[in-house]
Amino acid sequence: MSYPQPHIVVGAQWGDEGKGRMVDYFAEKADVVCRYQGGNNAGHTVINHLGEFKLHLLPSGVFDPNTTNVLGAGMVIDLAGLASELDALAAKNIHPKLVISDRATLVLPLHRLEDELEEARLGDQAFGSTRNGIAYAYADRFAKKALQLGALRHPETLRQNLKRWYDWKLPMLTGLYGEQNWPTFEALLTDLQWLAERFGPMITDLTAWQRQQPKDSRLLFEAQLGALRDIQQGNYPFTTSSSVLSGSAQVLSGLRFPAAPRVTAVAKAFSTCVGEGPFPTAMTDMTTLRESANEYGARTGRARDIGHFDAVATLYGVRMQNADEVALTKLDCLSGQETLKVCTAYELDGETLTDYPLTNDLYRVTPVYETWPGWTDDLQDCRSYEALPEAAKAYIERIEALIDCPIRYVSVGPEREQLIVRY
Repeated sequence: MSYPQPHIVVGAQWGDEGKGRMVDYFAEKADVVCRYQGGNNAGHTVINHLGEFKLHLLPSGVFDPNTTNVLGAGMVIDLAGLASELDALAAKNIHPKLVISDRATLVLPLHRLEDELEEARLGDQAFGSTRNGIAYAYADRFAKKALQLGALRHPETLRQNLKRWYDWKLPMLTGLYGEQNWPTFEALLTDLQWLAERFGPMITDLTAWQRQQPKDSRLLFEAQLGALRDIQQGNYPFTTSSSVLSGSAQVLSGLRFPAAPRVTAVAKAFSTCVGEGPFPTAMTDMTTLRESANEYGARTGRARDIGHFDAVATLYGVRMQNADEVALTKLDCLSGQETLKVCTAYELDGETLTDYPLTNDLYRVTPVYETWPGWTDDLQDCRSYEALPEAAKAYIERIEALIDCPIRYVSVGPEREQLIVRY
């Protein structure tokens, strides 16, 4: 029997590349959409026939009633936040099918408080965290202290595991941050018991669950953030706390791949970055493009830094993602720019670099730019590659050559149909 090829959608840059609109597009042909890592520290913005939505934990397949949405084992999940997302969808009469891995990790209120206190303690050296407790839930996971969601299905196990964690965690936090208004053990347990009633029926062993699904199920996987935020290969320490790479999808999801996957890496037609860390191609004037492209974080509303297209960084991201193809987003937002710059290399200590360096060196590099003519045409009604202005096609094709990967999709607007499929 020939099995459908799993499809993985990932980011090639710093995150915020438009993965949500691509997953929403691909989800129409998927039976299962799985988010395999991260928490509610970032988000996807999806605009479709139902409206505009900002998702933080839920996969972008929630808008198709025939699709099952999976929160994988590699996620850290704030169930109160998940409840809020589901309630917001229900208010618009959207009721997705949802399955949650029993091996995923719980984010607890103490994690969020720890995040806030540590960012405050670091002051000018802070990481720019969204203060949702993600790093600290992962830290507890790797210290083998965290609670798995499966505990919510067993009341006595939940009490025992929470007590063990609380008795370990609280003295450490008090020792570092002093006395605070810490949540009590009983308050935490009461909240989890209420959440267990709501989410217990959705929590399951994904290995067993997958065996019960049709063998020809079409699997779509989505990642949070982008390659340059990967905990192993990104701009460490200004990264997220999990692996966002396509190579992690099978391990972190808990779902088996029946065939070798297809990987679509999403890249923006210019560079954006939110949070701390180096950003070599930052524009001198970010305001105009930020406003016209609405470049504000889906989770925090923070203004994103805006930069020229960085082919060195994007090539690295495409390679780390092992991409088969690229989706280039927000090309329409560049209309009206007289000229466009593309970074093709970095200068560092008299050397020309085309390989992406470590974080400390990124602070010292000088971008090497090519300048390309812009265009004035409004691209949002273009539905074929041939309909694009010659300058836009030249810009795409130059980027394609620099990142050494075919650009199959070109987004010219936020709606589902505002997508050009080149081949």
